[in-house]
Amino acid sequence: MNKLLVLLVLIAPLAWNTAFAQTGQQSKMTSCNKTAGEKKGDERKAFMKECLSAKPAAAADGRTAQQEKMKTCNVSAAGKKGDERKAFMKECLSAKPAAADGRTAQQEKMKTCNVTAEGKKGDERKAFIKECLSAK
Repeated sequence: MNKLLVLLVLIAPLAWNTAFAQTGQQSKMTSCNKTAGEKKGDERKAFMKECLSAKPAAAADGRTAQQEKMKTCNVSAAGKKGDERKAFMKECLSAKPAAADGRTAQQEKMKTCNVTAEGKKGDERKAFIKECLSAK
């Protein structure tokens, strides 16, 4: 009986840590699903792969990624007022942040559109890329 009790005491912390690790991954999956919105097919697949593999970037002063984004958007919104500022902030805050490797949000969008446009050629591809890049 004592051996069983000792075994349970040794295994319990491992099970506890595993449960929390799954919760973190499940939370990330939920967040990525929400951010993916209306994306479908290959575009959604590419987005989810990127989102789930992304590591959160911590600011040097301890600000969260959302706080960093808010600061950046506030600076970019300088001079805008009222409804114009509100619309700009909504768009800016909902935009995908730059990738950890230095690509901008526009470059990320281009990468996703290129993946989705696979197999299209010539004018068909040009039209598709134009539409894809202009979509919000």
